[in-house]
Formats: sequence, structure tokens, C-alpha cells
Amino acid sequence: MYLSVLFVILGLVCLVKGGDWLVDGSVAIAERLKMTPMVIGMTIVAFGTSAPELLVSIQSAVGGNAGIALGNVIGSNIANIALILGVTAILCPIPVHGSTFKIDTPFLIFATLALSALCYFTGCITRIEGIVGLLLLFIFIAYKIKTTRVSPNVNEEAELEEQAQKAMPLWKAFLLLVISILLLKFGAQWLVQGATDIARGLGVSDRIIGLTIVAIGTSLPELFASVIAARKGNVDLAVGNVVGSNLFNIMCVLAAASAISPIDSIDPGFIGDCIWMLALTILIWIQLRTDYKLTRTEGFVLLSIYTIFLVLTII
Repeated sequence: MYLSVLFVILGLVCLVKGGDWLVDGSVAIAERLKMTPMVIGMTIVAFGTSAPELLVSIQSAVGGNAGIALGNVIGSNIANIALILGVTAILCPIPVHGSTFKIDTPFLIFATLALSALCYFTGCITRIEGIVGLLLLFIFIAYKIKTTRVSPNVNEEAELEEQAQKAMPLWKAFLLLVISILLLKFGAQWLVQGATDIARGLGVSDRIIGLTIVAIGTSLPELFASVIAARKGNVDLAVGNVVGSNLFNIMCVLAAASAISPIDSIDPGFIGDCIWMLALTILIWIQLRTDYKLTRTEGFVLLSIYTIFLVLTII
């Protein structure tokens, strides 16, 4: 029991420090490359925090269990929106820019709707559809980098150049980013392992542990990265991390798994989960569009929905 408590404490320390360094490294990269934190959050940070899901899904696909990847993606996306954005907004209201609800979130809705349609109408995801998803994600990222790269006027050029020079060296920022992602990964694993051992010692069933501790634990990297980013004032990084992670989960994690091993038969039970995922994605778009920010009240609404989802799933 004492070792399990130590794992929990060590995991929390790694998650906090990893989230702190991830924000510092990401902001430094954005300054050096003259890109917005939103783009860095939707690309490098989102890919890094979604790496565990990607590895699990590819391993499942190679082993002929590509269907596991679908449950992994749907569960993670629901947690990313309802749990992560909910908690982040409660701790620190999140203002957003127009491109978030005009381009980024609608594209996420399109990807989520496409996945839901495949589950409902065809009951399968073919290799071609997986490859198409990967290509669309690549095109979207290229578009974001091209259109959101900072283009200062003559008066701002010298100031931005001075700011870039004062930022930490690019190699150091990337090194810090890699270390922070590793800390988030292992921190989440240690916290889940310790909490699971404690729960089993208290007589909690494996099913409940899987639906609660493990499910939430796989979202801890995104949670800590988003909360710390918001608390440091880098709200674009927080939102970009969640939107980017959900896009990567659908159009990279699931698409790559399907390209390796097509999902021939989708469990009908996933259709209901897709409805939850699609409804939450549309809800967050409406919330961001109405007042150009995610308020504490809206954060409570999202967290309450996630609680209801967990209760209904357990029941």
C-alpha cells in the first residue's frame, strides 16, 4: 500500500512538472518559429499528448484487434472535451479567437460526424478510409501552419525579432518539450498504477477501475497540459491541445490503425458513444461561439455531463 501511495505522489509530481515544462517549451518554439501557440498546441503538443493512444491503437491493429482503437478514441475524445475543457474552464475561463470556432472546431465536428456516419451506416472502417483520414489531417495542418504564421508589419518586425532572440534556443525548447511529454506519459502511468492498486486493496472491482481510474488516467497528460497552459495565460495552447488531440485521435490514431488493419465490424454499442462524442463536440462549438469564451458555468456544465456519462456507462 505504501508503494502504491508513493507511485501516486510521484505520478502527480511528474504530471505537474511535465505540464509546466511543456507550456514553456511550446511557447518558446512558437516564438522562435513565429507561429501562434494555437498551432503549436494543435500540432506538436497534441501529437505528443496523444502518443500513448497512438501506440496502443497501432499495437492493437497489428495484433488484429483494431476495434480496440475505436473505443480508445471515442472514450478519449469524450474525456478531452467534457473533463479536460470543463476542469480547465472552471479553474480559469478560456477566451478564444475567431479561427477556433470558425475553422478548427467545425473541422473537428466534420471529422466526428464522418466517424459517426461510418459507425452507423457502414459498420466498418476500411483501409482506404483510414488513408483518406491521414491525408486530410496532413492537409489541415499544412493549411493551419500557412495561414496562422505570424506576419508582422514593418513596425512590429524588429520587436518580434527581439522577442524571438530572447526566447530559449530552439534545440533547448524541443528538448524541454520531449522531456515534458515523457514526464506526462510516465506520470500518468504511475498515477494510474498506484491508484489502481489502492482501489483493488479497498475491494473496488476491475470494471469500475477501468471505467474511472484508467479512463481518466489516459487523459491526464492533456488535462495537466491544458490547465497549466491556461493558468499561465496561454489559453490558445490549452484549447489547441484539446481540439488538436481530438483531431489526432480520429484522423491519425484511428486512421492509422484502420490503414494497418481495417475494422470490419463495429460493435453497435459504439453508435451511442459516437452520439455522446458528436453532441459534446457541437456543444463546445456553440459555447465558444456564443460569448467568445468558455466560462466557469459552461465548464461546470461540461463536467456535469461527463459525470452523467460515467454514471450511465457504469450502470
